[in-house]
Amino acid sequence: MKKRITRRAFCSMFLTLPFSARAQQPKKVSRIGYLSSRDPDSDSARSEAVRLGLRERGYIEGQNVAIEYRFGGGKAERFAELAAELVRLKVDIIVAAGGTFLVRPVMNATKTIPIVMMGGGDDPVEAGLIKSLAHPGGNITGLTNLNRELSGKQLELLKEAVPTLARVAVLYDVSGVREVKENLPAAARALKLTILPSEVKAADDFEKVFAAIAKQRPDGLYVSTGALLNSNQKRVVGFALKSRLPSVYGRREYVAEGGLMSYGADQSEIYRRVAYYVDRILKGAKPADLPVEQPMKFELVFNLKTAKQIGITIPQSVLYRADKVIK
Repeated sequence: MKKRITRRAFCSMFLTLPFSARAQQPKKVSRIGYLSSRDPDSDSARSEAVRLGLRERGYIEGQNVAIEYRFGGGKAERFAELAAELVRLKVDIIVAAGGTFLVRPVMNATKTIPIVMMGGGDDPVEAGLIKSLAHPGGNITGLTNLNRELSGKQLELLKEAVPTLARVAVLYDVSGVREVKENLPAAARALKLTILPSEVKAADDFEKVFAAIAKQRPDGLYVSTGALLNSNQKRVVGFALKSRLPSVYGRREYVAEGGLMSYGADQSEIYRRVAYYVDRILKGAKPADLPVEQPMKFELVFNLKTAKQIGITIPQSVLYRADKVIK
């Protein structure tokens, strides 16, 4: 004959079970919106570094965090539409991977969802995105890369690598207008260089712009950091190689593709650092109280295979300062 268990006995048994054995409440799955200014291919290293940073802090995609990805493909006119999509999905945080020109439409789309910015562009304080680095205010925080501020140094390093340099073509998109008008001219004058700016406005413009640059017969190429250019970096590097132009970039990805040299913040470190902000915000911190960080580590990278291919020899005094040399 089976014994009947009274309700009081059952409750007593339940309370003596270890916590892990009791019926658990389902864990909340946080939703992160990831909006990139690039296309999926050129953004893959960046998004993977962010995922790695999240895993290191205990956030596993598909388990306790879901990530909604949107890619602008370098088309600035799509940024507002994609930001609005993420807002409608009611994500908990939006990671804006693409600098000032991407962050602004995200800010216009929401004043309440926390935004973690990452990428280059203008100084976020000067651009009016935040009140100050120490106290951002509003719903935005994150990291700024100082890309525009580094433009003079990049031009200087290109001149040191190629001492005969005199005429430098400058390739930029809409996000680089301020850089070309304000930052580069002063640096070029100090280095006694002539800069020849060429703007790319759409993906279909590249061949036309490349042809115009070739007619100017420059002896070097400076490539600004922008969404449209980053989404077409293989085409840009291919043009530099075909034209045998010594080229400088703000991101090492270009050098891995065959560009001559780059100088800029250590991007992988910055991308993984995004997870710190996501973690703090999901645990209750307000973006307004999380200081915006600037990069602490910069890297100089050379591709000696490219130097040989275009027929130049980089002085040893410059190579000694490199953080990485591709041979």
